[in-house]
Amino acid sequence: MKIIYKLLITIIITLICLILIKKSNTFKDTFYKKVYEDSFDFGYVNTLYQRYLGNILPLKINNTKEVFNEELIIDSYNDYLNGVKIDTKNKLVPAMNSGLVYFIGDKEDYGKTVIISGDNGIDIWYSNLDNINVKLYDYIDKGSLIGESNNLVLVFKRDGEVLDYHDYIN
Repeated sequence: MKIIYKLLITIIITLICLILIKKSNTFKDTFYKKVYEDSFDFGYVNTLYQRYLGNILPLKINNTKEVFNEELIIDSYNDYLNGVKIDTKNKLVPAMNSGLVYFIGDKEDYGKTVIISGDNGIDIWYSNLDNINVKLYDYIDKGSLIGESNNLVLVFKRDGEVLDYHDYIN
């Protein structure tokens, strides 16, 4: 019965958005700008959904969880473009925050990159990765394995604006 309520609420929200897009050009322009041009905060939407509606799936299909206890050990770091280049002792890169993986691919001047939209509203770019251990649209917990890198590049953004990395690394 709970799944039916979740489904109905999701359908109602979708229909309201579609009606408003059809009837109001102002809403349509705002909606398209926020979703397609700005940095859409998937992590925040996921957090709201889980808080008020619970998990998307009614059943837990797999109760096992990968064990990963590594921490990012920083030897040294330097400014690099919009972020920071970190020399690490270990190659394994853990997630600094929980969030949704919304980009995996190559970024010019950054190499192989994973971008995670954090639950706190901050997008973190993990770049210059050798191996990637996450998939697109995975929700990952803080400390989860993202991939491997000897010279990791991190970029912190909120609403498309670059943030000072000193506030986020030790």
